[in-house]
Amino acid sequence: METKLTQLKSLLDGLGSVVIAYSGGIDSTLLASVANEILGERALAVTASSPIHPASETVQARSLARQLGIRHITIETSEMDNPLFVANCPQRCYYCKRGLFAQLKGIADEEGLSFVIDGTNYDDLQDSRPGRKAAEELGVISPLSEVGLTKADIRSISQNRGIPNWDKPSLPCLATRFPYGTPITVELLARIADAEQSLTKLGLSQFRVRHHGPIARIEVSNGDMALFADDKMRLQAVEELRALGYSYVTLDLAGYRPGGAS
Repeated sequence: METKLTQLKSLLDGLGSVVIAYSGGIDSTLLASVANEILGERALAVTASSPIHPASETVQARSLARQLGIRHITIETSEMDNPLFVANCPQRCYYCKRGLFAQLKGIADEEGLSFVIDGTNYDDLQDSRPGRKAAEELGVISPLSEVGLTKADIRSISQNRGIPNWDKPSLPCLATRFPYGTPITVELLARIADAEQSLTKLGLSQFRVRHHGPIARIEVSNGDMALFADDKMRLQAVEELRALGYSYVTLDLAGYRPGGAS
């Protein structure tokens, strides 16, 4: 891992100046932290704010950047203005990332910064990710994957560097909670955000609330499955989600899995 970290620092130094697509997740946080160490003011972290991201995540990203001394701004993005995104086809992520990276390229030009980089890690290359096509088309560089850093590597390095969110669960955008073909609306995104916030307060960590019309399907990690054996916990979860408009609340016995709504 030390060799990979050294390679990452060398790669960033060679780029000279960068705009970082910074979500506040562990991957982009490590990338922004190392870029700040190597490039200082020549690195700018940019967080996208829109209905597809829980407002609490934007607040946390801003706070973490301040804590780590990272130069940072927040921008508004407009995925919900794109009918191709709202229609929620299998290429949804392409349209989202294409719009985001185009904005970041514009910021790089305005700031006189040379490259746009993102937090894609080596493990991510094994998955089907339409957003990668957008990154390739717009010349976005993924330093973590280029030096072979896996998610496990990133968590370990981040812990050693004292980065507070080193063990933060992955949290892709809220649009991933809808099966392909289900139109995405601002109202439904807000409902999902509220539902997941409610379950977080009940003690769940790695989980998703998947939207299926009147049904909320909860996926939880194997370690959290036993929590629902407690009647109080189970009934409170049902009450919380019914209050948000769901008629039925189900627990998926297959457990949590990335992309489980599609």
